[in-house]
Amino acid sequence: MFAFRPLGALPDVVRIEFSRHGDPRGWFAEVYKQSVFASNGIVAEFRQDNHSKSAEKGTLRGLHYQLAPFAQGKLIRVISGEIFDVAVDIRESSATFGHWASTVLSAAESAMLWIPEGFAHGFQTLVADTEVTYKTTFEYSHSHERGIRWDDPTLRIPWPIREAVLSERDRGWSTLTKR
Repeated sequence: MFAFRPLGALPDVVRIEFSRHGDPRGWFAEVYKQSVFASNGIVAEFRQDNHSKSAEKGTLRGLHYQLAPFAQGKLIRVISGEIFDVAVDIRESSATFGHWASTVLSAAESAMLWIPEGFAHGFQTLVADTEVTYKTTFEYSHSHERGIRWDDPTLRIPWPIREAVLSERDRGWSTLTKR
């Protein structure tokens, strides 16, 4: 069983909760079923799976996106640890352009996040040794990759851990208005 809940002010970003069926051996869960997703408005052909492990608490990855024609929708799930996950609407014609929404995802719960094409995505680990998997609707293209500064003053995202652990690439992105 699935529950689809739009996330805050961005109705296209959806938190998806799923059921776990357990017994003394552990549990089993269906985490993706194309027909159920489609009947809830999420029609996607996934073309790449990614898996990241962040060793340090406070690791921040993002805010990333790809330009068309390689813009990516993402289905994100935490398989170990916990993250603060953020989506930013970068669709210039959208009424919610520049708005963002966030949620906490953890391996302890049965939930994931759908972020469609047209959004930047980033997350910060809330515990050490966090692993995140996500499916994308297009393959990674280096020449189409872009990003927005994690601490963009116009977005004012309240990252839980202010002393973020960042890659050099993520330190160098421009703000939303200068991208």
